[in-house]
Amino acid sequence: MLKDTRRRHAARRGFTLVLGMVLGGLMTKLSELFLPEGPARSFLATSVAGSIGPFSIDLVVVAFTLGPLELRLNVLTLVGIAIVGFFVRSWI
Repeated sequence: MLKDTRRRHAARRGFTLVLGMVLGGLMTKLSELFLPEGPARSFLATSVAGSIGPFSIDLVVVAFTLGPLELRLNVLTLVGIAIVGFFVRSWI
């Protein structure tokens, strides 16, 4: 019983992170489009990025390359994760 609860919590956290990052990315793009040049826009749009890759996998029959994978975090990404976390917590 405890194992199912852990799996459910991990899935909920993963869903919250992915959907929150998508929402935060959308809010970042909208702020870049609609906010005038100034300190607020530069604060909200400044991000920290980390990347890994590319990863090449060569099987005998199939070969493919994935990457580079990049993760960008900024203030609006954290806000998006918090918003989605609030709604996920209230739904479930």
